[in-house]
Amino acid sequence: MNDKKMGRLEVITGCMFSGKTEELIRRLERVRIARGNLLLFKPTIDARYSKQAVVTHYGREFESHSLASGAETLERLEEIVGAEALCNAAVVAFDEGNFFSDRLLELCEKLVQLKKRVIVAGLDLTFSGKPFGPMPTLMALADQVDKLQAVCVQCGGVATRSQRLIDGIPAPVSDPIIKVGGIGTYEARCRACYERR
Repeated sequence: MNDKKMGRLEVITGCMFSGKTEELIRRLERVRIARGNLLLFKPTIDARYSKQAVVTHYGREFESHSLASGAETLERLEEIVGAEALCNAAVVAFDEGNFFSDRLLELCEKLVQLKKRVIVAGLDLTFSGKPFGPMPTLMALADQVDKLQAVCVQCGGVATRSQRLIDGIPAPVSDPIIKVGGIGTYEARCRACYERR
């Protein structure tokens, strides 16, 4: 069977500062070099660095469209980019998939059925160490999962956890789960250095 005629779902996951968005942009740049049509969406809640682009913590950016959590439907994508652009896109990507609702699951499945290559990047765990949003199910449904690690800022080991900080101190697990942040708000930590309070 010819893979070019089949859709697929790729998931890029890991903790904060593991390079998820860097890897997403790298894959999209390869599509652009090959002159492929692509669309990139990010949740409206993520306005840290730009409203019109996905931006890494270190400043690399890629043009994107904002999509509200709970509005993850083909019809809404068509409203945002137009039916023709969606039809012509060989690749449809989503950054910060953890901030989307469970409706992202059905949307990704529909896009794959439409023979699109779908790429979702997002955190696998909340700062309190729990599975985050639709990401665990997306990982289970994916054709390819890449789980990236960061460097633990405490010991230099392999970091797989995101430690939320409040005034430099680990946040209690009772802190609200949805808090968009970056350097200064979160640290990458290994399992041993990660603190549950």
